[in-house]
Amino acid sequence: MKRFIYSTAFAALAVPTAAFAQDQCGEVTITQMNWDSAAIVTAVSKFLMEQGYGCDVTAVPSDTTPAVTSLAENNEPDIVTELWSNSTGDVYKKLKEDGKIEELGQVLEPGGVEGWWLPTYLVEAHPELATIEGVMANPELVGGMFNNCPDGWGCRIANDNLLRAFDLEGAGFEIFNHGSGETLATSMASAYQDEKPWFGYYWGPTTPLGMFDMTSVDLGEYDEAAHLANQNADTPNPKPSAFPAAPVITVVTKDFMESNPDVADLMSKVTFKTDTMSKLLAWKQENNATNEEAAVYFLTNNPDEWSGWINDAAKEKLSVLLQ
Repeated sequence: MKRFIYSTAFAALAVPTAAFAQDQCGEVTITQMNWDSAAIVTAVSKFLMEQGYGCDVTAVPSDTTPAVTSLAENNEPDIVTELWSNSTGDVYKKLKEDGKIEELGQVLEPGGVEGWWLPTYLVEAHPELATIEGVMANPELVGGMFNNCPDGWGCRIANDNLLRAFDLEGAGFEIFNHGSGETLATSMASAYQDEKPWFGYYWGPTTPLGMFDMTSVDLGEYDEAAHLANQNADTPNPKPSAFPAAPVITVVTKDFMESNPDVADLMSKVTFKTDTMSKLLAWKQENNATNEEAAVYFLTNNPDEWSGWINDAAKEKLSVLLQ
């Protein structure tokens, strides 16, 4: 029923872009990356551009490397959303150096997050568990086990080094290396539903962090040199460091920036709190919804969050959503 309601609402709110022909921005291409959070960002952005700015928007299925390659070779798509800039490589650096693209700002705030997590109910019952020192002093309170990344994942290398740096095994912990992302997520869900201890690595935005109230354990200060060294499996003497937030940005071509400044200004303001996006992902799964349905759910329930993104003309066109 909820899915039907939001599908119907999306169709009802959408006005043919020809109705805005007097100030139509023209054709726009935007990435639809092949993961859910980026697809929701694109669905929200597409709706606002079409219904608020009169654009004719085409969502182009893509991924990080193909999107950056296409920018370099074809100067398109016009807009790349949810680009994880720490995984873009030398081609992206050259695009920046040559002035062919503009970074508009963070689409996720504070960005992609990683950490070692505990259920919040556990930390509320035992406040000393909020820090890694407290966790290591009380392994029995967190189940005596650390739930680690699967082998082959980048986070596995960093975690293995951190586990050595903190000497979790010396503190009495068993390290459980999951065989897949599914078993890692399932272990969290199973423990949470039974209000049992769970301690391990996770990242966001993700559905589990939207479904379950989890607390990131304080691992101490972020040490850039230590964190970089911890990405190398052969680091001989790893040191502790908190995980930094990964920058997740929106990029436009220089040509698009110059020809569509109003739309570029809109896209510079499209920012989701990472926690909000995790909750959207959880809503999408719980309701078996599409990305478009998740987008209209966000738009209809959070006008205070996005009304500041759009200009006055777009606010007038979208006034039905702002009542």
